[in-house]
Amino acid sequence: MDSINIKKLAKELNISTSTVSRAFNGNTDINKDTKERILAYAKQHNYLPNHYASNLRDKKTKTLAVIVPEIANDFFSQAINGIEEVARKKGFYILLYRTDDVFEKEVSFVNYLNNGKADGIIMSVSGEASDHNYLRQLEQKHIPVVFFDRVYEDIDAAKVTTNDYDASFSATEHLIKTGCKKIAYLVVNKSISIGKVRMQGYLNALAKHKVPFDDALVIDCSNDEKVNYKILKKVLQEVKPDGIFSSVERLAFATYYVCNDLGISIPNDLKVISFSSLRVAPLLAPALSTITQPAYEMGVKAATLLFEALENNGNGVAKKEHVLKSKLYLRKSSIGE
Repeated sequence: MDSINIKKLAKELNISTSTVSRAFNGNTDINKDTKERILAYAKQHNYLPNHYASNLRDKKTKTLAVIVPEIANDFFSQAINGIEEVARKKGFYILLYRTDDVFEKEVSFVNYLNNGKADGIIMSVSGEASDHNYLRQLEQKHIPVVFFDRVYEDIDAAKVTTNDYDASFSATEHLIKTGCKKIAYLVVNKSISIGKVRMQGYLNALAKHKVPFDDALVIDCSNDEKVNYKILKKVLQEVKPDGIFSSVERLAFATYYVCNDLGISIPNDLKVISFSSLRVAPLLAPALSTITQPAYEMGVKAATLLFEALENNGNGVAKKEHVLKSKLYLRKSSIGE
Protein backbone atom coordinates (compact mmCIF):
# COMPACT_ATOMS: atom_id res chain seq x y z
CA MET A 1 0.00 0.00 0.00
CA ASP A 2 1.65 3.26 -1.16
CA SER A 3 0.03 5.52 1.44
CA ILE A 4 -2.65 5.00 4.00
CA ASN A 5 -5.40 7.08 5.51
CA ILE A 6 -8.31 6.28 7.75
CA LYS A 7 -10.58 5.31 4.84
CA LYS A 8 -8.04 2.91 3.32
CA LEU A 9 -7.30 1.42 6.72
CA ALA A 10 -11.00 0.79 7.35
CA LYS A 11 -11.42 -0.77 3.90
CA GLU A 12 -8.45 -3.11 4.34
CA LEU A 13 -9.79 -4.30 7.72
CA ASN A 14 -13.39 -4.41 6.46
CA ILE A 15 -14.67 -2.14 9.23
CA SER A 16 -16.20 1.35 9.38
CA THR A 17 -14.14 4.53 9.61
CA SER A 18 -15.98 5.42 12.84
CA THR A 19 -14.73 2.19 14.42
CA VAL A 20 -11.17 3.12 13.43
CA SER A 21 -11.62 6.61 14.91
CA ARG A 22 -12.93 5.19 18.18
CA ALA A 23 -9.90 2.90 18.41
CA PHE A 24 -7.49 5.84 18.09
CA ASN A 25 -9.49 8.07 20.45
CA GLY A 26 -9.36 5.50 23.23
CA ASN A 27 -13.13 4.93 23.39
CA THR A 28 -14.27 2.07 25.59
CA ASP A 29 -17.27 1.11 23.43
CA ILE A 30 -15.15 -0.96 21.03
CA ASN A 31 -14.22 -4.62 21.13
CA LYS A 32 -10.76 -5.10 22.62
CA ASP A 33 -9.62 -7.51 19.87
CA THR A 34 -10.87 -5.17 17.17
CA LYS A 35 -9.04 -2.25 18.72
CA GLU A 36 -5.79 -4.21 18.98
CA ARG A 37 -6.14 -5.36 15.35
CA ILE A 38 -6.60 -1.75 14.18
CA LEU A 39 -3.67 -0.39 16.17
CA ALA A 40 -1.37 -3.23 15.11
CA TYR A 41 -2.22 -2.74 11.43
CA ALA A 42 -1.70 1.02 11.72
CA LYS A 43 1.68 0.50 13.37
CA GLN A 44 2.73 -1.98 10.69
CA HIS A 45 2.01 0.63 8.01
CA ASN A 46 3.45 3.58 9.98
CA TYR A 47 0.08 5.29 10.16
CA LEU A 48 -0.55 8.03 12.71
CA PRO A 49 -3.99 9.68 12.88
CA ASN A 50 -4.14 13.40 12.18
CA HIS A 51 -5.50 14.46 15.53
CA TYR A 52 -6.25 18.06 14.56
CA ALA A 53 -7.70 17.31 11.15
CA SER A 54 -10.06 14.71 12.59
CA ASN A 55 -11.57 17.34 14.83
CA LEU A 56 -12.03 20.12 12.28
CA ARG A 57 -15.52 18.93 11.39
CA ASP A 58 -16.89 19.65 14.86
CA LYS A 59 -14.47 22.55 15.40
CA LYS A 60 -12.93 20.88 18.45
CA THR A 61 -9.21 20.65 19.08
CA LYS A 62 -9.38 18.00 21.83
CA THR A 63 -6.85 20.23 23.57
CA LEU A 64 -6.83 22.05 26.91
CA ALA A 65 -4.55 24.98 27.69
CA VAL A 66 -2.99 25.23 31.15
CA ILE A 67 -1.55 28.62 32.12
CA VAL A 68 0.60 28.78 35.26
CA PRO A 69 3.10 31.26 36.75
CA GLU A 70 5.86 28.66 37.01
CA ILE A 71 6.60 24.99 36.47
CA ALA A 72 9.57 24.32 38.78
CA ASN A 73 7.34 24.90 41.83
CA ASP A 74 6.30 21.51 43.18
CA PHE A 75 2.74 22.72 43.76
CA PHE A 76 2.18 23.50 40.09
CA SER A 77 3.84 20.31 38.85
CA GLN A 78 1.50 18.24 41.03
CA ALA A 79 -1.54 20.25 39.91
CA ILE A 80 -0.56 19.78 36.26
CA ASN A 81 -0.29 16.03 36.86
CA GLY A 82 -3.86 16.04 38.15
CA ILE A 83 -5.11 18.01 35.15
CA GLU A 84 -3.28 15.77 32.70
CA GLU A 85 -4.69 12.63 34.32
CA VAL A 86 -8.27 13.77 33.78
CA ALA A 87 -7.55 15.10 30.28
CA ARG A 88 -5.89 11.89 29.17
CA LYS A 89 -8.86 9.80 30.25
CA LYS A 90 -11.07 12.08 28.17
CA GLY A 91 -8.81 11.71 25.13
CA PHE A 92 -7.55 15.29 25.37
CA TYR A 93 -4.09 16.77 25.10
CA ILE A 94 -2.78 19.68 27.19
CA LEU A 95 -0.76 22.70 26.10
CA LEU A 96 1.30 24.28 28.87
CA TYR A 97 2.03 28.00 29.08
CA ARG A 98 4.30 29.61 31.71
CA THR A 99 3.83 33.30 32.50
CA ASP A 100 6.76 33.79 34.93
CA ASP A 101 4.31 36.02 36.84
CA VAL A 102 4.39 38.48 33.93
CA PHE A 103 0.91 39.87 33.31
CA GLU A 104 1.68 40.80 29.69
CA LYS A 105 2.56 37.16 28.94
CA GLU A 106 -0.74 36.04 30.40
CA VAL A 107 -2.66 38.47 28.18
CA SER A 108 -0.69 37.37 25.12
CA PHE A 109 -1.33 33.66 25.78
CA VAL A 110 -5.06 34.16 26.35
CA ASN A 111 -5.42 36.27 23.20
CA TYR A 112 -3.61 33.57 21.21
CA LEU A 113 -5.86 30.85 22.62
CA ASN A 114 -8.92 32.97 21.91
CA ASN A 115 -8.48 32.07 18.23
CA GLY A 116 -9.62 28.50 18.75
CA LYS A 117 -6.28 26.94 19.68
CA ALA A 118 -7.85 25.14 22.67
CA ASP A 119 -11.33 24.03 23.75
CA GLY A 120 -10.88 25.33 27.30
CA ILE A 121 -8.41 26.98 29.64
CA ILE A 122 -7.30 26.17 33.19
CA MET A 123 -5.19 28.89 34.75
CA SER A 124 -3.53 30.24 37.85
CA VAL A 125 -3.25 33.98 37.36
CA SER A 126 -0.17 36.16 37.32
CA GLY A 127 -1.33 39.61 38.41
CA GLU A 128 -4.08 41.95 39.46
CA ALA A 129 -4.39 44.45 36.61
CA SER A 130 -7.85 46.01 36.59
CA ASP A 131 -8.62 45.33 32.90
CA HIS A 132 -9.57 41.70 32.37
CA ASN A 133 -11.50 42.12 29.11
CA TYR A 134 -9.10 39.73 27.39
CA LEU A 135 -10.63 36.99 29.55
CA ARG A 136 -14.21 38.15 29.07
CA GLN A 137 -13.75 37.77 25.31
CA LEU A 138 -13.34 34.02 25.81
CA GLU A 139 -16.97 33.78 26.88
CA GLN A 140 -18.05 35.23 23.55
CA LYS A 141 -16.18 32.40 21.82
CA HIS A 142 -17.68 29.84 24.25
CA ILE A 143 -14.24 28.90 25.57
CA PRO A 144 -14.70 27.99 29.26
CA VAL A 145 -12.14 29.01 31.88
CA VAL A 146 -11.48 27.49 35.30
CA PHE A 147 -9.16 29.21 37.78
CA PHE A 148 -7.16 27.35 40.41
CA ASP A 149 -5.14 28.56 43.40
CA ARG A 150 -4.70 32.15 42.18
CA VAL A 151 -7.88 33.70 40.83
CA TYR A 152 -9.50 36.90 39.56
CA GLU A 153 -12.52 37.63 41.70
CA ASP A 154 -14.21 39.81 39.07
CA ILE A 155 -14.29 37.09 36.39
CA ASP A 156 -17.38 34.86 36.40
CA ALA A 157 -15.81 31.41 36.26
CA ALA A 158 -15.43 28.28 38.36
CA LYS A 159 -12.59 28.60 40.87
CA VAL A 160 -10.68 25.93 42.79
CA THR A 161 -8.85 27.24 45.85
CA THR A 162 -7.80 26.15 49.33
CA ASN A 163 -8.63 27.53 52.78
CA ASP A 164 -5.70 29.95 52.67
CA TYR A 165 -7.04 32.33 55.32
CA ASP A 166 -7.56 29.58 57.91
CA ALA A 167 -4.21 27.98 57.09
CA SER A 168 -2.33 31.29 57.37
CA PHE A 169 -4.08 32.13 60.63
CA SER A 170 -3.17 28.71 62.08
CA ALA A 171 0.46 28.94 60.94
CA THR A 172 0.93 32.41 62.45
CA GLU A 173 -0.84 31.39 65.66
CA HIS A 174 1.44 28.36 65.91
CA LEU A 175 4.54 30.58 65.77
CA ILE A 176 3.08 32.90 68.41
CA LYS A 177 2.37 29.97 70.72
CA THR A 178 5.98 28.78 70.37
CA GLY A 179 7.10 32.15 71.75
CA CYS A 180 7.68 34.23 68.62
CA LYS A 181 7.05 37.96 69.06
CA LYS A 182 8.55 39.32 65.82
CA ILE A 183 7.11 37.25 62.97
CA ALA A 184 8.12 38.26 59.45
CA TYR A 185 5.68 37.56 56.64
CA LEU A 186 7.41 36.83 53.32
CA VAL A 187 5.42 37.48 50.15
CA VAL A 188 6.15 37.85 46.44
CA ASN A 189 3.01 39.69 45.36
CA LYS A 190 0.63 40.80 48.09
CA SER A 191 -1.67 42.49 45.56
CA ILE A 192 -2.97 39.25 44.02
CA SER A 193 -5.95 37.52 45.60
CA ILE A 194 -3.98 34.74 47.24
CA GLY A 195 -1.45 37.19 48.70
CA LYS A 196 -4.23 39.30 50.21
CA VAL A 197 -6.00 36.34 51.80
CA ARG A 198 -2.85 34.80 53.28
CA MET A 199 -1.70 38.13 54.67
CA GLN A 200 -5.10 38.72 56.27
CA GLY A 201 -4.79 35.43 58.14
CA TYR A 202 -1.37 36.54 59.38
CA LEU A 203 -2.68 39.96 60.50
CA ASN A 204 -5.74 38.58 62.27
CA ALA A 205 -3.70 36.01 64.19
CA LEU A 206 -1.40 38.79 65.42
CA ALA A 207 -4.42 40.86 66.46
CA LYS A 208 -6.07 37.96 68.30
CA HIS A 209 -2.97 37.40 70.42
CA LYS A 210 -2.30 41.13 70.85
CA VAL A 211 1.03 40.99 69.02
CA PRO A 212 1.73 44.49 67.64
CA PHE A 213 1.82 44.71 63.85
CA ASP A 214 5.05 46.07 62.41
CA ASP A 215 5.02 46.98 58.72
CA ALA A 216 8.79 46.38 58.60
CA LEU A 217 8.04 42.68 59.13
CA VAL A 218 6.03 42.38 55.89
CA ILE A 219 8.81 41.58 53.44
CA ASP A 220 8.19 42.09 49.72
CA CYS A 221 10.34 39.63 47.80
CA SER A 222 10.77 38.82 44.12
CA ASN A 223 11.07 35.94 41.67
CA ASP A 224 14.84 36.37 41.52
CA GLU A 225 16.84 34.12 43.88
CA LYS A 226 19.80 36.49 44.15
CA VAL A 227 17.55 39.46 44.92
CA ASN A 228 15.68 37.48 47.58
CA TYR A 229 18.96 36.44 49.20
CA LYS A 230 19.99 40.10 49.57
CA ILE A 231 16.57 41.12 50.88
CA LEU A 232 16.42 38.36 53.48
CA LYS A 233 20.04 38.83 54.55
CA LYS A 234 19.31 42.47 55.31
CA VAL A 235 16.08 41.60 57.17
CA LEU A 236 17.71 38.94 59.33
CA GLN A 237 20.66 41.19 60.17
CA GLU A 238 18.78 44.45 60.77
CA VAL A 239 15.14 43.66 61.65
CA LYS A 240 16.05 40.37 63.37
CA PRO A 241 12.70 38.52 63.42
CA ASP A 242 12.35 35.45 65.61
CA GLY A 243 9.82 33.80 63.30
CA ILE A 244 9.31 33.51 59.53
CA PHE A 245 5.99 32.77 57.86
CA SER A 246 6.65 32.29 54.14
CA SER A 247 3.70 32.53 51.75
CA VAL A 248 5.59 30.56 49.05
CA GLU A 249 8.10 27.74 49.42
CA ARG A 250 11.00 29.28 47.49
CA LEU A 251 11.22 32.07 50.09
CA ALA A 252 11.54 29.47 52.83
CA PHE A 253 14.45 27.90 50.93
CA ALA A 254 16.06 31.33 50.57
CA THR A 255 15.70 31.77 54.34
CA TYR A 256 17.51 28.47 54.94
CA TYR A 257 20.40 29.56 52.69
CA VAL A 258 20.77 32.93 54.42
CA CYS A 259 20.55 31.42 57.89
CA ASN A 260 23.24 28.90 57.00
CA ASP A 261 25.58 31.63 55.77
CA LEU A 262 24.90 33.93 58.76
CA GLY A 263 25.14 31.17 61.35
CA ILE A 264 21.52 31.63 62.44
CA SER A 265 20.11 28.46 63.97
CA ILE A 266 16.69 27.17 62.86
CA PRO A 267 14.66 26.79 65.07
CA ASN A 268 16.73 27.97 68.07
CA ASP A 269 17.22 31.53 66.78
CA LEU A 270 14.52 31.63 64.12
CA LYS A 271 11.42 29.49 63.66
CA VAL A 272 10.19 28.90 60.08
CA ILE A 273 6.94 27.73 58.55
CA SER A 274 5.89 27.94 54.90
CA PHE A 275 3.27 27.12 52.33
CA SER A 276 4.88 24.22 50.46
CA SER A 277 3.88 21.09 48.57
CA LEU A 278 7.47 19.86 48.42
CA ARG A 279 7.56 16.15 49.20
CA VAL A 280 11.10 16.36 50.59
CA ALA A 281 10.21 19.04 53.17
CA PRO A 282 10.56 16.45 55.99
CA LEU A 283 14.11 15.68 54.78
CA LEU A 284 15.45 19.23 55.04
CA ALA A 285 17.77 20.08 57.93
CA PRO A 286 15.85 20.89 60.00
CA ALA A 287 12.61 19.41 58.62
CA LEU A 288 10.42 22.24 57.33
CA SER A 289 7.02 22.92 58.89
CA THR A 290 4.54 23.33 56.04
CA ILE A 291 1.04 24.25 55.03
CA THR A 292 0.55 21.70 52.26
CA GLN A 293 -2.15 22.27 49.67
CA PRO A 294 -3.82 19.27 47.96
CA ALA A 295 -2.21 20.27 44.65
CA TYR A 296 -2.96 17.09 42.68
CA GLU A 297 -6.59 17.08 43.85
CA MET A 298 -6.92 20.74 42.88
CA GLY A 299 -5.76 19.88 39.37
CA VAL A 300 -8.22 17.01 39.14
CA LYS A 301 -11.08 19.20 40.39
CA ALA A 302 -10.24 22.04 37.99
CA ALA A 303 -10.09 19.69 35.00
CA THR A 304 -13.32 17.95 36.05
CA LEU A 305 -15.12 21.29 36.23
CA LEU A 306 -13.78 22.30 32.83
CA PHE A 307 -15.03 19.09 31.22
CA GLU A 308 -18.43 19.61 32.81
CA ALA A 309 -18.52 22.99 31.11
CA LEU A 310 -17.41 21.53 27.77
CA GLU A 311 -19.95 18.72 27.92
CA ASN A 312 -22.73 21.18 28.74
CA ASN A 313 -21.61 23.79 26.17
CA GLY A 314 -20.80 26.13 29.04
CA ASN A 315 -24.25 25.80 30.60
CA GLY A 316 -25.35 24.19 33.84
CA VAL A 317 -21.93 24.36 35.53
CA ALA A 318 -21.86 26.33 38.77
CA LYS A 319 -19.41 29.19 38.39
CA LYS A 320 -18.53 29.31 42.06
CA GLU A 321 -15.52 28.81 44.28
CA HIS A 322 -14.69 25.26 45.32
CA VAL A 323 -12.54 25.29 48.46
CA LEU A 324 -10.33 22.33 49.36
CA LYS A 325 -8.52 22.01 52.68
CA SER A 326 -4.78 22.30 53.19
CA LYS A 327 -2.95 20.42 55.95
CA LEU A 328 -0.61 21.87 58.58
CA TYR A 329 2.47 19.74 59.20
CA LEU A 330 4.50 20.87 62.21
CA ARG A 331 8.14 19.84 62.06
CA LYS A 332 11.48 20.79 63.62
CA SER A 333 11.87 24.14 61.84
CA SER A 334 9.14 25.59 64.07
CA ILE A 335 8.90 23.30 67.08
CA GLY A 336 12.51 22.26 67.68
CA GLU A 337 13.66 18.86 68.85
